[in-house]
Amino acid sequence: MSDDMEEIHNEDDYYTFLNIPRDASSEEINNAYRRLSRLYHPDKHTDPDRKMEAELLFSKTKRAYEVLSDAHMRAIYDNLGIAGLETQGWEIVQRTKTPHEIREEYERLARDREERRLQQRTNPKSSVTMTIDATDLFSVYDDESPYLDLRDLFGLPHIEISGMSINQSIEAPLTSKDTAVFSGNLASHNGNGNGGINCSVRRITSEKGWGEVEIGAGNGLTFTTKGFRNFSRGVFGNASLMSHFTANGVRLGTVATLANQLDKHTVGYLTWKAGMQSGMNTMIIRDTPSLHIVFSGYIGIPHTYIALSYTHKMPERDAKLKLTGKAGTFGAVVEYGAEKKISQNSSLSATLGVGVPTGVHLKLKLHRASQTYGATILLCEEILPAPVIYGTIVPLVSWLAIHKLIIQPYLRQQKQAELLKQREANKSRLLEKRREAMAAVDLMRETVRRIVEQEESRKGLVILQAWYGQLVLDGETQEDCGISPEVVDVTVPLQCLVKDSKLILQESSKCSLPGFYDPCPGEDKSLRVRYLFHAVTHEVMISDTESLRIPKQSHRMET
Repeated sequence: MSDDMEEIHNEDDYYTFLNIPRDASSEEINNAYRRLSRLYHPDKHTDPDRKMEAELLFSKTKRAYEVLSDAHMRAIYDNLGIAGLETQGWEIVQRTKTPHEIREEYERLARDREERRLQQRTNPKSSVTMTIDATDLFSVYDDESPYLDLRDLFGLPHIEISGMSINQSIEAPLTSKDTAVFSGNLASHNGNGNGGINCSVRRITSEKGWGEVEIGAGNGLTFTTKGFRNFSRGVFGNASLMSHFTANGVRLGTVATLANQLDKHTVGYLTWKAGMQSGMNTMIIRDTPSLHIVFSGYIGIPHTYIALSYTHKMPERDAKLKLTGKAGTFGAVVEYGAEKKISQNSSLSATLGVGVPTGVHLKLKLHRASQTYGATILLCEEILPAPVIYGTIVPLVSWLAIHKLIIQPYLRQQKQAELLKQREANKSRLLEKRREAMAAVDLMRETVRRIVEQEESRKGLVILQAWYGQLVLDGETQEDCGISPEVVDVTVPLQCLVKDSKLILQESSKCSLPGFYDPCPGEDKSLRVRYLFHAVTHEVMISDTESLRIPKQSHRMET
């Protein structure tokens, strides 16, 4: 959640304070204002302390009414909250503008702020990949060998890092339409290394396209031009032309891709390559909330292949299962694996591949924000049962152990630290809100006494007890554990909202209701109400943002 949204979320909600829906009519706003004005008007209180508290609450009621009854101010409040009424340049907006024009003005200012933010961002990206030769784990030793090997003495297999590659890039926004990208890479495999650097500038030429120029140096000088164009709805394409300058002359290569949106979830691609590489590739990608399928076929020199990849998404578990098959002139390979999100910005994946002539290999990858760390472990150059079984079971058991012993305790500790930090930051505000809520409850008591007498005389709606906050588990009662600091007694405020034996609460957080406050910011809250209707006890429990309408037959408690 952004800082702006966090600030808006922590503000008082005028709609909830007046207990009206967000699409309330002028009449509903006026009725709510009159009801609270009668309750908080300073002239109704003679005690100096109560009169002072009433003045503050009456001022808040009047402010809420002024904002929501004015179409201009209400449109600003709906878009930016209370802060938008005071800052963000809204003081220069003409009052003759309609609410729709005000929203358009807000969106324009938001785009300007986004452009300024982008110009201050470099967006660094990096990846580190290792290739590990672990074939010694599953090789068969010759016990009759006349040579003495140190591995025989210590019983340790020989595992080595046979390759490594590092890639790094940063973006440098020049203007709202121009972006420069600097990137570099280093790679080493079996003692041989290479690397290169690249610099490109991309310009958005229109809403339908962009162009890019790139210069690179490494194994010779390269110069590349790229372009993208959206031809019509659902049809787009891109093309690039690369010149590679070497000691033997200039080599040219071109790549062109045409794409078509086949339906809401499916896109087809056709790619043609000529020059340095020659071939044609077709690809169909289908992506839905529950699956991701990619089919591709390539005809070229020296390789030709077909491939199919299926990914099953499990968003409720933040996990994915993947199965891939690929076959061609180079051989065939089957890969299966899983990916799990381990925190808000990090994910971990493991994939086992079995193929000819590649053998058995295990790929591990950790993706954290804009950084990627990967390792490809060659387990066996042949297809044997042992490396396949170990390559499947060991990562699974290791993940379960790491998740239980390290990740879960770490995430719990992080959450607790964040909650403590948030509570400390909101401590003064929480005390002020608690004081304001207690003052509101004191001002309500006389009104509530009259409401209870009226409701009891006709066997109507009487609130027996009501609690708001982190409530106890089902099967327990509030009396069993007492009222904790994370729970607020809201019996009086709810009874004050009863009218004609009915109580209606809107679909929003209840913490802004008069007499309420948020006892545990950032945590899940509930509202539990026990009430009498027709001399029969009822009880209901809802989540913080859920609407409530009582009495209801379904709330009736069994006697």
